[in-house]
Amino acid sequence: MRQLIILGIVGLIAQLIDGSLGMAYGVTSTTLLLAAGTAPAAASAAVHFSELGTSLVSGISHHRFGNVDWRTVGILAGPGFIGAVLGSTFLASLNGEATTPWVSGILLALGVYVIWRFLALGGKCPEFKSRPSAGMLVPVGFVGGALDAIGGGGWGPVGTTTLLSSGRLEPRKVIGSIDTSEFVVAVGGSLGFLIALGSQGIEWQIVAALLIGGVIAAPFAAWLVKLLPAKVLAVAAGGIIILTNIRTILLTFGLDASAVWLTLAGLALVWFALLAHVIRIERVAAKARKVEEAGAEVPVGG
Repeated sequence: MRQLIILGIVGLIAQLIDGSLGMAYGVTSTTLLLAAGTAPAAASAAVHFSELGTSLVSGISHHRFGNVDWRTVGILAGPGFIGAVLGSTFLASLNGEATTPWVSGILLALGVYVIWRFLALGGKCPEFKSRPSAGMLVPVGFVGGALDAIGGGGWGPVGTTTLLSSGRLEPRKVIGSIDTSEFVVAVGGSLGFLIALGSQGIEWQIVAALLIGGVIAAPFAAWLVKLLPAKVLAVAAGGIIILTNIRTILLTFGLDASAVWLTLAGLALVWFALLAHVIRIERVAAKARKVEEAGAEVPVGG
């Protein structure tokens, strides 16, 4: 019972991060399950089955708060489903370790670009004039779905990072659309794991614990996304992208664990400072907008 309660807390924290920043549910949950001794295929399967519930509740919550672009969801979902099915049935036998640092390097570069792009705006509000094209969304959906099934996480890091870096959709709608379409990806991955492992290979108690924790956190995370300004969300998500992928790259190249954690701690301090800077800029800009609005409402000669 104690272990299930801990797993429920893991699911709550993972969904709170995922629902707020559009990534990390699968990565967080799978990492902790592997650390607890769960077999990789069983861990990824448990995460995908729990995502059937958490992503559904998250999608409904994001929709209610106006965080979803349904055109983006409609284009992403199909390729994501196909990628997840293939990844969980046919591609899981491939050795993904050789490609891991390359994928992490690309995502790291995109994470840096996301932060730079939104910091360069200063006090100005970002503009989003066009939505992502189908030519970009289809491969992003397929690759994200396949990586998600193979590694237990990848839909959010690939999808959220790519859409944020494109600058064509405001961050809250990127996060809401990725979280909503993730339900279809979870269905595809779960079907694949049922085919590959059978129902006996699924740890249903783990699924239930992760599901309960995630469902509790989903509505609050969607509300938080609606509340926070675009630049704050972008820098927060960019920081998660950078820290996660730098850790993967450093560990892949055999850097000592203590050196890895010292590096991450230093980068985290820089990230927190950037977040504080962006929040301060947003507060000043918000006050300036209120003054302008109040001035515009004053009648001439009044």
